[in-house]
Amino acid sequence: MRRRKSTIVALVGVAVVAGGCGSKPATGAEADKPLVVRLYGSDANMTNSLKDKLTDSPGLLAGMTGTAPLLRLPESFKERLRGVDPSLADYGYAAEAYDAVLLAGLAAESARSTDPETMAKFMVGATTSGTICDGAATCLPLAKAGKDFAYRGVSMRRSGFTDAGEPSSASYGTLHFGRDNTINDNLTEYVGAGDESLASTAPAPPFPAQPSVRKKVPALKVGGLMPHTGRLAYRSAPRFAGARLAVQDLNAAGGVLDQPVEWVDGDDGTDATVAAATVDRFVGLGVQVIVGASSSSVTKAVIPKIVAARKILISPSSTSDELTTVDDNGLFFRTAPPDALQARALADVVMRDGPHRVTIVAREDAYGLGLQKNVKADLVAAGMADAAVELISYPTDTEDFTGVAARVRDNAPDGVLILGYDETALIVKALAVKRVGIAGAFAS
Repeated sequence: MRRRKSTIVALVGVAVVAGGCGSKPATGAEADKPLVVRLYGSDANMTNSLKDKLTDSPGLLAGMTGTAPLLRLPESFKERLRGVDPSLADYGYAAEAYDAVLLAGLAAESARSTDPETMAKFMVGATTSGTICDGAATCLPLAKAGKDFAYRGVSMRRSGFTDAGEPSSASYGTLHFGRDNTINDNLTEYVGAGDESLASTAPAPPFPAQPSVRKKVPALKVGGLMPHTGRLAYRSAPRFAGARLAVQDLNAAGGVLDQPVEWVDGDDGTDATVAAATVDRFVGLGVQVIVGASSSSVTKAVIPKIVAARKILISPSSTSDELTTVDDNGLFFRTAPPDALQARALADVVMRDGPHRVTIVAREDAYGLGLQKNVKADLVAAGMADAAVELISYPTDTEDFTGVAARVRDNAPDGVLILGYDETALIVKALAVKRVGIAGAFAS
């Protein structure tokens, strides 16, 4: 795809053509001049939902670029998701949520059991070797027949899980905001990241023999531990739609262990306390598999409770690298790729644009600080000077970003990466007040 050479600069809706790139902080009269930077984001803020936070600032995000785990989703899959939720504005992590539920069903069928600890032993093997299959209709018959299979579903087309129970490779999209504060899909580019060779080579457990008389086991119950409320609620609709669609597909293919899969709705509130209460409710209802949480910090907080209850937790969107080595007794999995992969994709996007000084602004949680650390390491490894990468963080309950914007302005970068949730809209507004505008190579 050829890049257009036009430049867009947004300063609270006012076009500015003066450049502001530099290698040192502005002082004196220079401090009053507009500073033009390339603005970048990551999966949590590269979403059309930000438009709702910027109704008074049309075009403020024009030129912002970023990455997200993303595939070129088939239109048929999007249409089916809209059949579950006609209000969907985007499809972020819908495929990962779909695959999380499918894998749980396939593991239960392979294990001939809905006991979580027994199912967990079959999760990784369901993705790594054998006949390739891509959905409930093709994979469930193989599992029922005791034949080895490798699930290659919507988000897991490239390779299987690592020994840690997470994707060994993933597809990322490079996204671009247009003039209407929404992502211009026509400009989305796709790139692979990770290493397929890191997929687990451990042999899968042998399939238990089918009994001559099939004993009825408890039906598989899947609980949705994702936010209907809280800071990430604005991003959750696609995940709920993906998970519920997977339940429908498993049941349309005959169910798991000859019984319908049951979906139990829940809320993680983007809050550890809310999530813990929901986990307790799921345990009381006999839920064996929990899909969530959405944020890495909430997922990390509830894993000890999951382990104590001996349940399976599969996150479709928690990406912090800390979760790779968390003490989970083999019960935590994720279909979302770890941030080490996204950091490489982000660093590549930044380096292609050629900035000399970059400020990385991150929320102070497992997601923000972990990704901030990884991106800086990748930028330095790619040739950027260590001193040229400035790090700024803010508490997760921050509402006034005047100080953050002032620090960015003082750093005088030519590139700014924001690793945040919907508060990103407030950060960009604060930057605009400080006369920091967005330079972009794309127009919609």
